[in-house]
Amino acid sequence: MRKIKMAVVGAGFWGRNHIRVLSELPEVELIAVCDIDKQRADAVSEKYGLKSYSESLKMYEEEDLDAVTICVWSSKLAEESLKALKTGKHVLVEKPMASSIKEARKVLRMAEAKKRKLAVGFIERFNPGVRRVKKNIEEGLIGSPVSATARRVSKWPQRLGDVGVVKDTAIHDIDIMRFIFNEDPIAVYARAGCLQHQRFEDYAQIMLALPNNKTAFLEANWLTPYKIRRLTVTGSEAIITLDYITQEMTIETSGQTLTPRYEWEEPLKLELQHFADCILNNKEPAASGVDGIKALEIAEAVLKSAVKGCTVKI
Repeated sequence: MRKIKMAVVGAGFWGRNHIRVLSELPEVELIAVCDIDKQRADAVSEKYGLKSYSESLKMYEEEDLDAVTICVWSSKLAEESLKALKTGKHVLVEKPMASSIKEARKVLRMAEAKKRKLAVGFIERFNPGVRRVKKNIEEGLIGSPVSATARRVSKWPQRLGDVGVVKDTAIHDIDIMRFIFNEDPIAVYARAGCLQHQRFEDYAQIMLALPNNKTAFLEANWLTPYKIRRLTVTGSEAIITLDYITQEMTIETSGQTLTPRYEWEEPLKLELQHFADCILNNKEPAASGVDGIKALEIAEAVLKSAVKGCTVKI
């Protein structure tokens, strides 16, 4: 079996998770890691038997790579994606894909020009629980969808980068609303602010207006002392509740409550396996560059609404 030669750019908290999973995939030959902190790159490379770099362009010059995953700060995502794409690499870039819509579009154009795969790290699309929720909606199990509520809260993150809670955290659920309903929001109203950080918002309440009178309510913050990741979808016939973390799902109707049991699977492994499969078999990524731009556009509208205190059309 042909193996994809890969590297990871960014050896921080999430980059190390990418390295851990990629090193276990039989279809991947993980060759190198790159981080601006050479000591950090060296430490990871020693643990996994990889080559270590502090400059991605040098890595691309010296190594025969098919693809990279990019796990750097948001302000550097587009820059690193463009470097990789220009040298002919397939790219999986972590969310939010870029620090601006303009940058994100530039990355997408480069991927199209170079005919390379561009995937965006919306990991919850690969959460088996989310896939089951989407399937139940599409099969009509809950009747006509009315609303969805997502809560993604936790304490202040040690890995804080260069964006606030909307682009770092809420963007996952922004994408999931597009994913499970197969529709784009038409307007947003949001409240957001800073309580523990002066530079970035650390809480946001978001209301997304969807077609056919559906509404999505999102809560995200870095203020809650414990982690909650929950999705609830209400329909005319039933309610589905999912714990993103445990992947446990409950289906409630007026007459019964069902709690089907499934084996837990790691979403990151499924995401990276899918990326490898897209390269090997010339498939389109389930979370594409277009999806990244759409989510970023909605996130920008959220922040605009929070500043102006009014509804923003999308």
